[in-house]
Amino acid sequence: MAKISLCMIVRDEEAVLERCLKSVCPAVDEIIIADTGSKDSTKKIAAQFTEQIYDYTWKEDFADARNFVFSKAGMDYQMWMDADDVLEDAEALSRLKEGLTADVVMLPYHVAFDENGQPTVSYYRERLLKRSRHFQWEGAVHEVITPTGEILYGTPAILHKKEHTGDPDRNLRIYQKLIDSGRVFTARELYYYARELYYHKQYASAKAAFLHFLTKDGWIEDNISACLLLSRCCQAIGETEEAAAALFRSFLYGLPRAEICCEIGNLFFEKENFIEAIFWYQVAISAPVSTGGFIEPDCHDYIPYLQLCVCYDRIGNLSKAAAYNERAGRIRPSSPAFLANRTYFRQKGIH
Repeated sequence: MAKISLCMIVRDEEAVLERCLKSVCPAVDEIIIADTGSKDSTKKIAAQFTEQIYDYTWKEDFADARNFVFSKAGMDYQMWMDADDVLEDAEALSRLKEGLTADVVMLPYHVAFDENGQPTVSYYRERLLKRSRHFQWEGAVHEVITPTGEILYGTPAILHKKEHTGDPDRNLRIYQKLIDSGRVFTARELYYYARELYYHKQYASAKAAFLHFLTKDGWIEDNISACLLLSRCCQAIGETEEAAAALFRSFLYGLPRAEICCEIGNLFFEKENFIEAIFWYQVAISAPVSTGGFIEPDCHDYIPYLQLCVCYDRIGNLSKAAAYNERAGRIRPSSPAFLANRTYFRQKGIH
């Protein structure tokens, strides 16, 4: 059976660290903590689970910090988690260790949730790395190890359960410092820099950065995601036609994704072109689920069902509208939107 070293970098995580370590401790064989300057009880909490706690001088470089803590690992595989992550099923991870030979194990990462705790945004991350392969992290922000060799897609999920807001400007500040130093971004760095600009509502600058990224040889999944976010930037600055063009541009990189089709449907919906909107929401429902990039499961059913409900209501087909609302309710029965719509239709005499 393979053995795992859990390798973490932490700072001021007293609110969440115990929860994280309790979730994963039964499935790993050693825990290694690199503390980057905690002023709370983080190190005291960590000491309840491991003696391997190291002080690391923060250099505004996440890859350097992760490489440091990975260098301390002694088991077959190095595993990373953040302090506000939770392993959903330790027994499943323990079973995965049996006969494990892959170089890289990709596991689902759920990063947003609905009112029932079901994931609304997920993607796969490289989670276990074979130590003998000497993998190295790259990227000062949104650090990554490019999966190579034998790659296994596993099922034990990691849940990102943030309890407090960190420094919202940290990533953009690091990127700006790199730019000021003369750093020429890789395609991946440029993509994530554009995302940070988008999150900070610097839509014109984000648009320019996404367009620049799309001239590079980026990962296909990043290209598709860039088209979606580029469209939202254009919408935010009132460029509706460019917003639509960005979404259709994504079809150059792969089959239509549900997330893209819902966004196209929304553009037609805003123009009150309900028949066209209905077409694209139905395409979203039938779109295949991708195994790469950022996945929003609700875009495959719940969201298009709700939007179809509204579209059919607007064109006067109340029975069909109510039927689609019921489909949305089967996905998320506690949804306030579904429940409000059900009340609306019952008031109209439709059950």
